[in-house]
Amino acid sequence: MNAPWDWFDLNWFLPETLRGFEWVNPQFLWAFWLIPIVFLARWGLFLKIRQKLDVALPRKNLRSSISSFLRIIPTILFFLFLSFILISLARPQRTNETVEQWSEGIDIVLILDVSQSMELQDFKPNRLEAAKRVARDFIQGRFQDRVGLVVFSGDAYSLVPLTTDYDLLNQSIDHIELQMIPQQGTAIGSALAVGVNRMKDSYSASKVIILLSDGDNNAGNIDPITAAELASAYHIKIYTIGVGKEGEVPYGKNFFGATQYVTSTLDETTLRKLAELGRGQFFRASNNEALASIFSEIDQLEKADIKENRYKDTKDFYQIYLYWALLCFTLWLISKNTFLANSLED
Repeated sequence: MNAPWDWFDLNWFLPETLRGFEWVNPQFLWAFWLIPIVFLARWGLFLKIRQKLDVALPRKNLRSSISSFLRIIPTILFFLFLSFILISLARPQRTNETVEQWSEGIDIVLILDVSQSMELQDFKPNRLEAAKRVARDFIQGRFQDRVGLVVFSGDAYSLVPLTTDYDLLNQSIDHIELQMIPQQGTAIGSALAVGVNRMKDSYSASKVIILLSDGDNNAGNIDPITAAELASAYHIKIYTIGVGKEGEVPYGKNFFGATQYVTSTLDETTLRKLAELGRGQFFRASNNEALASIFSEIDQLEKADIKENRYKDTKDFYQIYLYWALLCFTLWLISKNTFLANSLED
């Protein structure tokens, strides 16, 4: 209530208003069933002990008077009084809850291979598109974590710096394509070094690199092991994911529409060593489902705790119905001293 007379608004009795309350003592609402029982018992007792005055008048001269119908008003007022008392005792409330969430957050750099071999089709529709899909899902599950994006082929480039702008990250992932880097090859060491460079000045309590590749390190001017040792010096954890099957892998169709195959190789030993130096884990993904499962596992391993404060603003409204109860009780007392409470019936 804001104004002193707000309680006088009949909207307090609308069904939607009553349904919108939280009831501290709802057991009193069940007592409404007792009110009709009390009145029926009172009425039966009244019929038995009421005073009667016999008047010898012809039946044709007996007429009903509107005042006899008005005598039910005290009973109605007392019924309303009891009803409002029960509502007040049930203690209607409304609670506004504010939840404030925050997280210390972690820094993550995703490093994606965009070399020519990522076009191979042992993943659907190919390795790169499958990697982009799980990367988007991974980003969608973050909360207040800064995520950066590095792409590499024969050279490595930072595509997105560490940011919490997840829309920007998703848009950048959508624009990743094969051969977006002119230099051919797989420069794993250079890619790792670019990721470390992005994180070296970070003050986050947890720093993580996720490197996804499907080939051997055959380009760049930095050895992958050296880059991993540099990451370790900056307390950066490294997860490596080897993508694709080894051996004959489908790659497009020839002139006659038949599926072509090429030989795929993966330097699993180096990727394992990088994860070991970075105190992380190595994963091997041979299909779409396995790749999604790996990102889901990393998501759980590197999940920052989300903390929250809850503020509850609870407001009582029992006073409104108590005021109505007092009003009805006062009117009932007044009506008891008028002709409405005449002890004799017509």
